[in-house]
Order: sequence, then structure tokens, then C-alpha cells
Amino acid sequence: MTWIITKYLLTAGMVVFISEVAKRSDRLGGFIAALPLMTLLTLTWLYIESQPEGKIANHAYYTFWYVIPTLPMFLLFPYLLPKLGFWLTMGASIVVTVVCFGLFTVLMKNFGIELL
Repeated sequence: MTWIITKYLLTAGMVVFISEVAKRSDRLGGFIAALPLMTLLTLTWLYIESQPEGKIANHAYYTFWYVIPTLPMFLLFPYLLPKLGFWLTMGASIVVTVVCFGLFTVLMKNFGIELL
């Protein structure tokens, strides 16, 4: 149980750290947020918990493919925010990301890459 609490605290701590940096510097906060810190933490947790190398490698592989359809949201969000406000922009960003993910999944299936 102590291990799970440690994982939660360290992982949540990264989110808090990034948001605190972003308050002070948009650019530095964005840069740190763009780093694959959560993925690296997840890979580390999987390794420490003695998961098979294949499972760890698959996590990194699928993370790569899942990041691509999320990218339009990062352009849409700042465009919509002044027009719709935070919560509607957040909702629209989620919908666009889900749609992009669905379309991307169909596209990648044509190349033999199964994402779902």
C-alpha cells in the first residue's frame, strides 16, 4: 500500500510542479508539459514492478501512436478559449480529440496498425 501511495504522490507532484511553473512562465511550463514525463514515470513504475519488457515496450509504442491524434487539440484550445470560455473549450477539445482518435484509428488500420 505504501508503494501505491508513493506512486500517486510522485505522479501528482509532477502535475502540481508543471502547473506551478506554468503560472510563472508560459513557455517553460509548456516545454515541461510537452516532455513525456508521465510516460517516463509510467515506464519506470512498470519496470520497478517487474513487468515484462514486452509490456513496457508496448506501452511506449502505443503511447507514440496515441499522442498523434491529440495534437490538433493543442491548436484548437487557444483558438477557442477566448470565444467559448474555459469549460466549453475543454469540452470541445475533448470531442475533437475523440473524433481525431477515431479517424486516426481507422486510418492506421489500413496500414496494419491496430490501436483499438
